Amino acid sequence: MKNWFIFIIKLCFLTGFFMLSGCSPSVDDNVHTPGIVYCSEGDPTSFNPQLTTNGTTTDASSYQIYNRLVEYDPALGSIVPALARHWFINEDGTSYTFYLRKNVKFHSNSNFTPTRDFNADDVLFSFNRVIDSAHPYHNVSGGSYPFFQSVGFTDIINKIMKVNDYMIVIHLTEKDASFMANLAANFAIVQSKEYAEQLTKQQLQSQIDSQPIGTGPFILDSYFQNDHIRYKANQDYWNGAPDIEQLVFDITPKSTNRIAKLMTGDCDISALPQSSEIDIIRQNRKLELQIQTGFNVAYLGFNTERIPFNDPKVRQALSHAINKRAIVEAVYYGSATIADSVLPSLSWAYNDTLQPYEYNPDKAKALLAEAGFKDGFDMTLWAAPVQRIYNPNAIKTAELIQGQLKLVGVNVNIVTYGWNVFIDKLNDYSYDSVLMGWTADNADPDNFFRPLFSCAALLSGGNRVNWCNDDFDETINQAIASTDQKKRVPYYLAAQQTLNKQVPLIPIAHALRFQVKSRNISGLSLNPYGGISFAKAKRKALSTSDGGTK
Repeated sequence: MKNWFIFIIKLCFLTGFFMLSGCSPSVDDNVHTPGIVYCSEGDPTSFNPQLTTNGTTTDASSYQIYNRLVEYDPALGSIVPALARHWFINEDGTSYTFYLRKNVKFHSNSNFTPTRDFNADDVLFSFNRVIDSAHPYHNVSGGSYPFFQSVGFTDIINKIMKVNDYMIVIHLTEKDASFMANLAANFAIVQSKEYAEQLTKQQLQSQIDSQPIGTGPFILDSYFQNDHIRYKANQDYWNGAPDIEQLVFDITPKSTNRIAKLMTGDCDISALPQSSEIDIIRQNRKLELQIQTGFNVAYLGFNTERIPFNDPKVRQALSHAINKRAIVEAVYYGSATIADSVLPSLSWAYNDTLQPYEYNPDKAKALLAEAGFKDGFDMTLWAAPVQRIYNPNAIKTAELIQGQLKLVGVNVNIVTYGWNVFIDKLNDYSYDSVLMGWTADNADPDNFFRPLFSCAALLSGGNRVNWCNDDFDETINQAIASTDQKKRVPYYLAAQQTLNKQVPLIPIAHALRFQVKSRNISGLSLNPYGGISFAKAKRKALSTSDGGTK
């Protein structure tokens, strides 16, 4: 465990893009306070997960600072209550009545102390901010809500009505089988309307997303960019105050450095260990490796509006030039399966009749010649600078693809930037191709289609392949028009056939999800759908069999 006193003094001398509280050590400044340090892979781009779909931001905000109306419980495979204690759906599936939880306290900070508990006004504020372009907070922090825009929230929600302080009704324009799953997604958080009103009076509206107020288990205390995020426990948390009094995200981009900090005790939990480090972790009795089947996909996406990637034949050719098995063995060390579809085979909607593109450089050359590129061409390949669940080493993957495409006459220039710059530049579609991926928020197959491929997702930035197909949109819209799983399946099978033929992206791998922690940390489950919560985390004494001392 860190010496917290020395650690906090050190942090006082560091600078960041904003700081939320003072940093002067005192007798009460957690010298002996039990806490947990999490080695995180990067900086959040915001403290509001509504504004992005990147996992680093949702990890730092969604489950620590906020709550949603409902949650998805992966153990039960069902939607469970959160800020809504129960709900009712009308017979035709177009009206959802939510009965809200009472006595839920909002956080306070140096600028804000709430005068009331959470109620219906906060729900209306949070969702109307997203769907109503005339809402006073819609354009604060950019006005982009990628997940919600990609699944058509603005079109599907007709209106949200407040019945009383603890009852709301959401009216839909038509039935949407994925609606409850989307309300349980990481991004569907609830913010404080009262806080927003105060910030408006102070003309500090942007602070709602940088100095956040939520109802979650932890309160944001301070943030030093490229170094750490510090949270304190919410002692008034409606679902029980956390056992730990302090949580620190130690921002450590390199996996080897994260593992080193784990072994020295500077961190208690680490994100995204590389597959090549698994054996070292398993040999250390003080560490526990958590493994979970992941609902994710790593892919090579093409900017389909750029020449020559606007030609499906070129995209098909490159599909034959990519050796997925070599990538899985060299990058994932066997901890992933080869992807033939964006949808993992564990999904009830997976299409097992797809004809995969076998690795065949000669066939790739022939198709390129048919498309008018007998001598190949030059292209850029953007690779993310941080590890993600779906791709533990994007640069290495890019280098392997670079070598494979060279064999068919395609010269690849690998491009990368710092994480925040990388995310910003993606929105300009100034790349030829990009190595990206997706981790589902729930088990509904819609989560792999509308957020990644819908025409609406073009506007939100979630559609990284710059591909809009009206027939495809109609297919996936038909898939969510029924709650009968058997009726939905044929539409998802057809959607996967379309993607397999058009190849806006090449699915590469579905990765296992890893997390490594000290054995003296309990109450920390590994969610197959992404996100991490420390609400139930606890610290215990190590036994001698776990590497502790007598």
